[in-house]
Amino acid sequence: MALFEGERIILLYTYESDLGDGWENESVHQDPWPVREAALKMGVNIIYFALTQ
Repeated sequence: MALFEGERIILLYTYESDLGDGWENESVHQDPWPVREAALKMGVNIIYFALTQ
């Protein structure tokens, strides 16, 4: 979910989704590699978007 001002995202809300679980060591949450990779990609996309807007 996101809050927009015009066409610009000013708040990104990830409900029931803790990206940090996928960023931690595999032994902490026992997430399989595809889940961890998706969390890392999403994190990079969020940071990239925030820095380029």
